[in-house]
Amino acid sequence: MWGDAWRRLRKNRVAMLCLALVALFTLMAVYGELVYRYHDFKDITPSYQKTHLDLAFQPPSSKHWMGTDGLGRDVMSRLVQGVTIAYKVGIITSLIAIPIGVFFGCIAGFFGGKVDDFVVWLYSTFASMPGLLFILAIAMVVGKGLLGIYLGIGLTTWVGICRLVRGEVIKHKSQTYVQAAQALGLGSGRIIFKHILPNISHVIIVTFTLRFPAAVGTEVFLSFLGIGVQDQPSWGLMINSARMRLWQGMWWEMTFVTLAVFLLVLAFNLLGDALRDALDPRLND
Repeated sequence: MWGDAWRRLRKNRVAMLCLALVALFTLMAVYGELVYRYHDFKDITPSYQKTHLDLAFQPPSSKHWMGTDGLGRDVMSRLVQGVTIAYKVGIITSLIAIPIGVFFGCIAGFFGGKVDDFVVWLYSTFASMPGLLFILAIAMVVGKGLLGIYLGIGLTTWVGICRLVRGEVIKHKSQTYVQAAQALGLGSGRIIFKHILPNISHVIIVTFTLRFPAAVGTEVFLSFLGIGVQDQPSWGLMINSARMRLWQGMWWEMTFVTLAVFLLVLAFNLLGDALRDALDPRLND
């Protein structure tokens, strides 16, 4: 199945371009994390945090490709660090939300009855709450910083994948291979996680590619409001600081950060859509 999916994906030029963009952003995130860890280990201030007031508000040039901000810091180096924060938020919140959604979706779809009723009631309750306000409440209780963002987004975005997994498990539990496993006396846990779950893994992968940019967008918005990361350059903080300078003609920081957010979200969304088509076994060439 994976070989056939890769063959389908390679035929889609837009998907391959998006995959290249995702790979580029991933390399930038890894590089930014290594730079951050190096300066943190050496206990020295990284270059993207140092202020140079004599270099403030310089437009893009050969020395500073994306210009400098109001404190003379290089916009490009801070944007790369913003990619690192965006990836942290996308990955860690997915590691919180996806296991929760997969677990509840699996047990609800497989066991049915009261278990299914409880899970449906649980995710219906979470879905009825205003998501952003719930995230804000968790972030305010935990405190400003990435921990509150991780918990706020991770604990409130598992509902969608829970619904998808529940529906897929209900469909698969009536298949012949599941009935054969039950006839052999295999336990419910083994049937769910060793037999059914691998057959619906493509749903989880596609869901990850679609929820990743949503988590990044939420983090940017919260950081813009001053609730997210405080001591590192987040895209939300950069946009917040750049918006006041637009009327003075200092367009470069806002432009490049907004473009980075746009490209990251667009690349993941288009790639997720292409993966959904490539991994759908019902599609034939």
